[in-house]
Amino acid sequence: MRMNRRGFLKAIGAGACLAAAPRAFAAGSGKAAKPNIVLCMADDQGWGDMAYNGHPVVKTPHFDQMAAEALRFDRFYAAAPVCSPTRGSVMTGRHPNRFSCFKWGWTLRSKEITIAEALKTAGYTTGHFGKWHLGPVRKGSPLTPGENGFDVWLSAPNFFDNDPILSRMGKAVQTRGESSMVTVDAAVDFIRQCATASRPFLAVVWFGSPHGPHKAAEKDKAVYANRPERDRNFFGEITGMDRAFGKLRQSLRELGIHKNTLLWYTSDNGGLRTESSGGRGKKGQVYEGGLRVPAILEWPDRYAGRRTTDVPCVTSDIYPTLLDLLGIRMPNQPPLDGISLVPLLEGKMKARPTSIGFWDHATGGRSTPSAKLMAELLAAQEAGQPVKPHTFGENAHKVTRQYPLDAFPGHAAWLDWPWKLHRIEKKGKVQWELYNLADDPMEKQDLAGAQAARIRTMKSALEAWQTSVVRSLNGEDYT
Repeated sequence: MRMNRRGFLKAIGAGACLAAAPRAFAAGSGKAAKPNIVLCMADDQGWGDMAYNGHPVVKTPHFDQMAAEALRFDRFYAAAPVCSPTRGSVMTGRHPNRFSCFKWGWTLRSKEITIAEALKTAGYTTGHFGKWHLGPVRKGSPLTPGENGFDVWLSAPNFFDNDPILSRMGKAVQTRGESSMVTVDAAVDFIRQCATASRPFLAVVWFGSPHGPHKAAEKDKAVYANRPERDRNFFGEITGMDRAFGKLRQSLRELGIHKNTLLWYTSDNGGLRTESSGGRGKKGQVYEGGLRVPAILEWPDRYAGRRTTDVPCVTSDIYPTLLDLLGIRMPNQPPLDGISLVPLLEGKMKARPTSIGFWDHATGGRSTPSAKLMAELLAAQEAGQPVKPHTFGENAHKVTRQYPLDAFPGHAAWLDWPWKLHRIEKKGKVQWELYNLADDPMEKQDLAGAQAARIRTMKSALEAWQTSVVRSLNGEDYT
C-alpha cells in the first residue's frame, strides 16, 4: 500500500533534515559540499522582455551580465501560458493539469510531492519568498508554502506591488519598498543565515513583477524619462526586478557561496505585449508567444563559462533536474512530465529526447487578489479578531470529480522539435494546426493539410499523453 505523502514526510521529520545538514559540511569529511539552490521566477516577463534578447528599450544590465557569463536557454518554455499552473510545474515536475491546477488561482493538491519536500530529505533548509499563488497563505490553511515543504516563508497569495502586505509564516506583515527588492531582501536574510550555519538551502524567489497594473518605483521609472507613462511603469518594473536580482547575485558573492550555488532564473508565462513576446500571441495562449520565456542558469563550480542552448526545455524539467543532480529518489514518485537536463548541462544533450506536451484546459481562473486578501488579514489581526483559514480549490485535498478519458477540452499542443501540433477543442469540435518552428517561428504557415502522416503520428502521441494526464487528474496516481 502506498504511503501517504504527509506520512512519508512526517516519518523523515524536518528536524532530522536540519540536523543532518551540518554533517554534510563537516571539516575533513572528504565529501563535496551540496550545492545551494536558488530558483527565481518573474511574473509575466516574456522571452523578448530582456535587453540581451534584443529589446530596444528595456534596461536589464544584471540579467544581461549573467546571460553573458553562464548558460542561456534560447528555447525555454513555461509549462502553461498563465501563472499558477507553471508554478505548480516547477514545484512538482508534472504538468499542472495532472493535479487540477488549470488556471490562475487554482492550487496544488495536498498529495503532490514538491521540490521543497524532496530536497528536505537530502538535508536542505527551504525558503519561499514572494508570489505563491498555489494556495492560501493564512495560518492554518492547508496549502501554504509551509504545508508544502518550506521551513521559512514570506509570501503573497498572488502578484503584489510596492509596499506589499505579505504573509510571514501565516501572519500578515506590512513591508516597505519596491516589490522585487522586498522579496530579495527577505531571501538574502534567509540565505545569510543558512550560509552562516553551513547548511545547504533551497531558496525559491518568485517576483510579483512585471504583472499589471504596473507601478514602478520612481528611480526605475526615471530610466525611461522620455517614454510614455505606461511604458515608464512597465519597463520600470522589469528594471526594478533586474536591480533586485543583481543584489541577490552580488549577495551570493559577498557571502562567498556563489561558486557552489545553482542559480536558475525564468518566467511563469509569455509576455504581455506581442511585439516582445518572442513568438505568435502572448500570455494566455498556447502559441509560442504565450509559452516561450527567458531562462538563465549558473553554477560556477560545476558549469563555468558562457554557453547557449537552443534545445527545447520546460519549467517541468526543473524538478527532475535538481533531483538527478542531488541523487534524490522519492518513494512513490508519481509520473513526471519533465526530464533531467543534467546531460544538457554537461554538454551531452544535443537534442531533446522526448516531446513536450502543453494543455490549456477549458476551465476558468479564480480570483485571488493579494492586496485585498492581505489587507483583510492584517486588519483582522490588528483588531484581535479570529482569522479563518482559507482553503481555495476544488479537488485539492480529496479527488471527488472524475473527468472523461475521451474528451480534452481547450487548446493543447505537442512539441516534437521542430514540429508543433496544435489541438484546439471547442464545444466538442477539434481543429488541428501544424507548424515547423525551425522554418516558421511565428507559426504563420499551417502545414496540417500537407502533412497527414505526420499529424497522425503526433496526434496519437498527444492524445495518449492527454489520456495519461486525465488519469492523474482523476486521482489514479494516489492509489
